Amino acid sequence: MRLDDQDASQNVEDRRGGGGIGRGSVGIGTLVIALAAGYFFGVDPSVILGLASKSSAPSPARGPAPHPPASDEMATFIAKVLGSTEATWQTVFQQAGRRYQEPKLVLFTGVTPTACGTGQSAMGPFYCPADQKVYIDLAFYRDLRERFHAPGEFAQAYVIAHEVGHHVQNLLGISDKVHAAQQRSGNKAAANALSVRLELQADCFAGVWGHRADSMQKILEPGETEQALTAASAIGDDRLQRQTRGQIVPESFTHGTSEQRVRWFKRGMESGDIRQCDTFNATSL
Repeated sequence: MRLDDQDASQNVEDRRGGGGIGRGSVGIGTLVIALAAGYFFGVDPSVILGLASKSSAPSPARGPAPHPPASDEMATFIAKVLGSTEATWQTVFQQAGRRYQEPKLVLFTGVTPTACGTGQSAMGPFYCPADQKVYIDLAFYRDLRERFHAPGEFAQAYVIAHEVGHHVQNLLGISDKVHAAQQRSGNKAAANALSVRLELQADCFAGVWGHRADSMQKILEPGETEQALTAASAIGDDRLQRQTRGQIVPESFTHGTSEQRVRWFKRGMESGDIRQCDTFNATSL
């Protein structure tokens, strides 16, 4: 990707360090307690470590959140991708007569406290609407490359753009409506089906960003669009279930099939139009 002319976002918070369990300091005694609890009582050690990390994390009142060092190439890449999403969505919101509120992006290692509970690397990148922050352990990119066979910078950027897409949904009130409808449904399969439409819309929003960012700054090298399509396909529910369970259970899907994720990302990428991302009124996904 060509990001040399892209300003890096200042909304990146670096919580890495502390022995891989977040930026808060957790001592060896806590580690022993966590492991003992796991062995004798069946308590997930990461839960204890998460609580300890939360209690020892620096208070916002003590000063501004730390930014990643300028020498960290991957963190700089993330900051520039986030900066590109900010420029894109500011324009989209301005054209609609609204103001875009930029999200924060948190880099962490292992576990970290969030307003949505303890975040863990095993969850993959995620967005917390309660604090309007995107969380990512950069180890996920190794998984994306080695486990999911989806290498490349635009594949990595797609992951960030998808989570920012959830932030856009939050700002537009879409997420709240979906969650309310899920609670009313009282049916797990129906709730999952709504979750799929929410996730596919975030894929489409990621494509809208890709289209507009490339139109404005020519950020893509030839063939890089395929990297994002490969990533979208690699993390489809059907492919993941086949790999982990050996069978596919469609009613348990929460993110959409590989084909659906590719289709909706391409729809946003080809149109650059947020109006093309209405997954909730689509008769076919």
